[in-house]
Amino acid sequence: MNDFADQMRTVAEWVEKGLNRHLTADGLSGVGTPPERLIAAMRHGALNGGKRLRPLLVVQAAEVFGVDRERVLPAALAVEMVHCYSLIHDDLPAMDDDDLRRGQPTVHKAFDEATAILAGDALLTEAFALLAQSGLPAAVIGELATASGVAGMVGGQMRDLEGERAALDEDAIIEMQAMKTGALIRGAVRTGALIGGADDGQLAALTRYGALAGQAFQLADDILDVTSDAARLGKATQKDAGRHKPTLVSRIGLEATERRLGDTIHHAITALSMFGKEADGLRATARFFADRDS
Repeated sequence: MNDFADQMRTVAEWVEKGLNRHLTADGLSGVGTPPERLIAAMRHGALNGGKRLRPLLVVQAAEVFGVDRERVLPAALAVEMVHCYSLIHDDLPAMDDDDLRRGQPTVHKAFDEATAILAGDALLTEAFALLAQSGLPAAVIGELATASGVAGMVGGQMRDLEGERAALDEDAIIEMQAMKTGALIRGAVRTGALIGGADDGQLAALTRYGALAGQAFQLADDILDVTSDAARLGKATQKDAGRHKPTLVSRIGLEATERRLGDTIHHAITALSMFGKEADGLRATARFFADRDS
């Protein structure tokens, strides 16, 4: 576990430095000078916090194939920028209406709603600009678009909003969470595999792992919303029930959800059985998803 903690910290610092360099007037692409307030809002939403788990998965999946970490940096940063954009928009009053994220005011609280919307838009578009300029396989761009689009993360957020007004059954909750949260985690794993040149069998195994890891992450999140507190999580807790959000905890109960989480982690690790020690990082991340307390 110490090796994993060291890797997680190292990758988080590496991503933080990369974002810090890129999210500047000189680092951002365009035909004019980016507004200083907009850059400040982007940086507020993307820097100074977060475990950087999705970039970590990009790195770990690429490491299965011996890919140098620096080669995957553009993809790691792009995945994290998409994730940060989604958090900025999810926190808006029209969405989840949160005032706290990573222990600090959300972007719309630190700035204003219009600036928060534009900061999210800018992070999303800049992620694809970065990939387009990276020289990485074109399939990587398509992968991120699929993961974050209408049948992935964005569509999942829509289903989540719909679930506040009309109860979702267990299958519908699982599908919604696979889209809203799982798609980008699955996409991060697949991105690393695509950069590594995975064959069809390897890609299928890593895709299954990524889907299960995404499910596990959301199950743990739902459990933490019930069992943790805002100081530890860095965001408000006990909000799912208050907003009638569809979760497996609300549908099948806390104990059953905890059992489901354990089973899901087991299946995720089993999905990696064709790989040797080169996939130990991915195995450790799956276990971390089950054990995390924030």
